[in-house]
Amino acid sequence: MMFPSVMIIDDEPSIRQSLSGLLSDEGFEVTTASNGYEALKIIDSDAPDLALLDIWMPGIDGIETLKEIKKENPFIQVVIITGHGTIETAVKATKLGAYDFIEKPLSIDKILVTIHNALNFRRLEEENKYLRKKMIEKHSINGNSLPVLALKKQIATAAPTDKWILITGENGSGKELVARTIHQFSPRANQPMVDVNCAAIPDGRMETELFGQEKGAFAEDPARKRGKFELASSGTLFLDEIGDMSLKTQAKMLRMLEEQKFQRVAGGRTISVDVRIISSTNKEIEKEIEKGNFREDLYYRLNVIPIRVPPLRERSEDIPVLVETFLDECVRLHHCKKKRMTRNALKMLSGHSWPGNVRELKNLVSRLAIMLDKEIIEASDIPPPYHPAPGEGCASVEAKLFFIDHLEEAKETFEREFIQRKLLENENDMDRTAGMIGVERSYLERKMRKWMKRDA
Repeated sequence: MMFPSVMIIDDEPSIRQSLSGLLSDEGFEVTTASNGYEALKIIDSDAPDLALLDIWMPGIDGIETLKEIKKENPFIQVVIITGHGTIETAVKATKLGAYDFIEKPLSIDKILVTIHNALNFRRLEEENKYLRKKMIEKHSINGNSLPVLALKKQIATAAPTDKWILITGENGSGKELVARTIHQFSPRANQPMVDVNCAAIPDGRMETELFGQEKGAFAEDPARKRGKFELASSGTLFLDEIGDMSLKTQAKMLRMLEEQKFQRVAGGRTISVDVRIISSTNKEIEKEIEKGNFREDLYYRLNVIPIRVPPLRERSEDIPVLVETFLDECVRLHHCKKKRMTRNALKMLSGHSWPGNVRELKNLVSRLAIMLDKEIIEASDIPPPYHPAPGEGCASVEAKLFFIDHLEEAKETFEREFIQRKLLENENDMDRTAGMIGVERSYLERKMRKWMKRDA
């Protein structure tokens, strides 16, 4: 069993000796240092979990020692030891990262309680970091196709800002995943992300859902409730499928967004909030504006940074990565045996049009992983309509080509589809693909740069 380690940094030998004996008896591993230089040298080779640091020492004092410890080892908890009259300095130390301070003469009970609290705080910090890491992994966007690389670049650029974002894309393409990724990489990551499904909430309840209600507002629901805006204060509010919101609610939404203030239903008190808005829609909002279904001023308020999520048919080379991810997820969630899919089966899936996008692919893979009593999923195991009859494998590509009116655009679309398919067959090996189709590698690289720039 590993015991927490504590370093005592104090120029008084009596304090070092007494604290060392006390903490050793309590089961701590103890090291000591008589000044800041000696402490920093020891920390470089064997960092403790916690340091008891005296403010007044010859040479480098406690404040400077604290700065150096936190600069190189921010995870070390530091508790300041201070004499009477130096409380102001101790408060300054806590602002620089010290966990707490203890006044002299030292109280044994106070020391032990503070050390245990500091170590518990450290454990909570480590747990939060781990959970945040797992959350980021959970909401990571899988794939290395040109459209996905462009999408990741947009997210990396937009997330650290506080600008509002409108995410567009087809149903099942991963709009919510993009929104959660943006939140996790934003300065508001430690605050809540509250989502509102604008398509699922009846129009008569939307105002209450967004702004809350005071006690007695409705006879059938007399309790006071906080709305989504209030719950998301200091964090992110995700308005999913914003294109389905009624014009009446849009008007109230616009006023609230402009002022960041609102009143609960049947309430008289004005509530101020600070929220970042991320919206999503599967509709073409410009067309909805032309039809009179969406307010143009609200659209421009929400659409500060537009992000388009590509449909799966535009990133079919990501299907092998997605399939592997979903198969691993089935092992973890449904306790299935680990399975893999043959190359021919993956190639077959890559030829499908995927109207339901990533969600449709995930459902298919989950069904195959759960229902098939074999470790290898072959092309023959894939059901219709994903398993086309002979000659139908490229139907979705052909259909897309014949909707194009201009010959040059059709040529460009075919060449992109052709190269992406061949890269998939060759596991993204540029040299092998170039040799197979009879072009130079530089030609492929030039084309890929062009498409990536266009997608961005």
